Amino acid sequence: MNFHAPLIIDIAGTELSKQDRKRLKHPLVGGLILFARNWASREQLTALCHAIKKVRQDLLICVDHEGGRVQRFKTDGFTHLPPMRALGQMWAQDGKGGQGIGALRATRAATACGYVLGAELRACGVDLSFTPVLDLDHGESGVIGDRAFARDPRVVSLLAKSLMHGLQLSGMANCGKHFPGHGFVKADSHTDIPVDKRSLKVILSDDAQPYDWLGTALASVMPAHVVYPKVDARPAGFSAKWLGDILRGQLRFGGAVFSDDLSMAGARMIDGQMVSSTKAAVAALNAGCDMVLLCNQSVGDGAELDALINGLTEAQLKGQWQPSDASEERRLALLPTGAATPWDELMVQHAYMQSLDLLP
Repeated sequence: MNFHAPLIIDIAGTELSKQDRKRLKHPLVGGLILFARNWASREQLTALCHAIKKVRQDLLICVDHEGGRVQRFKTDGFTHLPPMRALGQMWAQDGKGGQGIGALRATRAATACGYVLGAELRACGVDLSFTPVLDLDHGESGVIGDRAFARDPRVVSLLAKSLMHGLQLSGMANCGKHFPGHGFVKADSHTDIPVDKRSLKVILSDDAQPYDWLGTALASVMPAHVVYPKVDARPAGFSAKWLGDILRGQLRFGGAVFSDDLSMAGARMIDGQMVSSTKAAVAALNAGCDMVLLCNQSVGDGAELDALINGLTEAQLKGQWQPSDASEERRLALLPTGAATPWDELMVQHAYMQSLDLLP
């Protein structure tokens, strides 16, 4: 039987409980996502990440840590990173330096952002941040808003590539989101099911362009919980057409694909019906996701997490979902390979101090 650990789950507190350890040991669990409730201090976060790796060295420790309003750890020495729009605004300001100087300053600052972001997280034991946001700033989406670099896909692509270069220098992989683009729709997929009625041709020539231009530099992608009815009736994260035919086929993407959070309202509506997290996970995996996230379900008794773990085990036994060696290889490829610079050393490291000076 193939081995494949597609589930990314969460934990309730600032240290591992017996129940957390049991879930993390399960062979279908491949990692976890941290939230602000899992944070008390740098020392505590570092101890928590160490404890997680003691359970299983291959577990992927993830977090949504982009900068601006989406940054889980903000105190005890963590740098307050700017929203990505600040980099897009820097790009547009040439000042007295002549044409293109703003763009050069912005790409340099984006690399600095990526390095600070990745190096600080890695110093505490975190493996991966779900960043950069590749959505275009159409001015309509409240949930995206200043998380987007800019409106122009060319600017977004080059700033994202620069940020990803900084992450790479810190030893961290990246995750471009939300494929093929969440910036055009007003609705928030945490509570609604956004619908983007544009044609495939329009989407590919605008919002999805960063995924094409960034090519092999993208290590992983997270699809949008958005329905594009002119392409498929299912949201992109449950669509074999979007993930298989377009992302893997047309755009030749070879990295890992994460589902967005399956607890979101936009994730549980498939073919007009609200489904269980297990059915949503099976649909996402069968559509082409390598890993599926279920967030904020560990608080309380964690019954929803256990239902998903048990449900996916049953689905595998019934042949409703088959493990994939290729998916597991893509998951493992996201784990950092080099040693992280410890926090105290990082604070006096030349590259880090220089990067802090370059932040907008």
